Amino acid sequence: MVPQDPSASAAAPGNARPDYDLEAWRRRVPVLRTSIPLCHCSHSPLIDGIREAVAGYLDSWDRNVMDWDAWMEQVDRAKAAFAMLIGASPGEIALMPSVTAAAAAVASCFEAGAGRRRVLISEAEFPTIGHVWLARQAAGARIDWVPLRDGIVDPEEYDRRIDERTLLVVACHAFYRNGFKQDLARICRRAHAHGTRVFVDAYQTLGIHPVDVKALDVDFLTAGAHKFLLGIPGVAFLYVREELIEGLHPTLTGWFARADIFSFDPRTLDWAGSARRFEQATPPVINAYVARAGIETIQAIGPERIRRWTDHLSRRLVEGGRARGLTLYGTDDVQRKTATTAFVCPGDAMEIERALRRRGVLAAARGQVIRLAPHFYNSVEDVDTGLEALAELVGPGAVDGR
Repeated sequence: MVPQDPSASAAAPGNARPDYDLEAWRRRVPVLRTSIPLCHCSHSPLIDGIREAVAGYLDSWDRNVMDWDAWMEQVDRAKAAFAMLIGASPGEIALMPSVTAAAAAVASCFEAGAGRRRVLISEAEFPTIGHVWLARQAAGARIDWVPLRDGIVDPEEYDRRIDERTLLVVACHAFYRNGFKQDLARICRRAHAHGTRVFVDAYQTLGIHPVDVKALDVDFLTAGAHKFLLGIPGVAFLYVREELIEGLHPTLTGWFARADIFSFDPRTLDWAGSARRFEQATPPVINAYVARAGIETIQAIGPERIRRWTDHLSRRLVEGGRARGLTLYGTDDVQRKTATTAFVCPGDAMEIERALRRRGVLAAARGQVIRLAPHFYNSVEDVDTGLEALAELVGPGAVDGR
């Protein structure tokens, strides 16, 4: 196949192709035989490498019943794969059951002192992140919200709000409802100038956008596996900057956070020397198998290649939606968003999601919008078909959305 520029004109659907073998990858996504998955902001479809990872765990369980050495090796491989994905070292990665657990473990480390009580949180955060910190108000935290307007956060709002009273800045990489991306490097520079740490939820970017935590100068970063990382629910990762680890002692803890997990001493609260001190209990082993396989798939193609292609699909969604009379929610600047593109739905967005599914298009409703979120194996034709189905349901010529 001759690679073509993914930024080629959207006017010719069949011409644009990524610089990898799209058709070969599409053959590895079984659901494409019957449906068009444009729901990666909610959950990814199964691909064949993931099925093999699950089979590997089941075979081990069936053969050896309790194969802990092999299982913990898979956990370590998953952490190493995630570390490589974000430019970190494996010792800076903790394996968690969810992003909620990761956020709560980090929050439990912070005590709101007399000088620093304010936790600055963007209104673009997924609700669980806000909930974790709202619960910390009982421990003295004072929550300040960075406003969300028309699906976008103005970075100058951080400049105005971060000061010497700020304990932590909580800033998602991308808004879950429409894919709007925040300028993390700018936020981190401002925060660190005032001695403030930054916590990032990268659930909606990892897998389709390159992320380098060292270049961004992020202090904490978390993400789950079942969206653009091609995994399943029940597993997440937490990055903690190496220089911070030794001084952090989560009160949300358990036996896997101990220096020697096999000491089995309930009277001693010591700490692992790595980010493992943020872990709590027996890890979700089968989920780690799947997460590792998903991340390795992303790495095999390359996040930058994926970004170029999904940027092209994002542009196609924005322009195609406009041409069909759909109302975009958020920015139309592809450089400031992910592949996720949200359109306003009059009436019941969940009913529109179900109606799209009946037409073979898998989308994801959230609030009053429908999100179309392609991945590296989606084609221009997939995007056009999804847009056409959505326009028939909610566009200017739609009758009742059924």
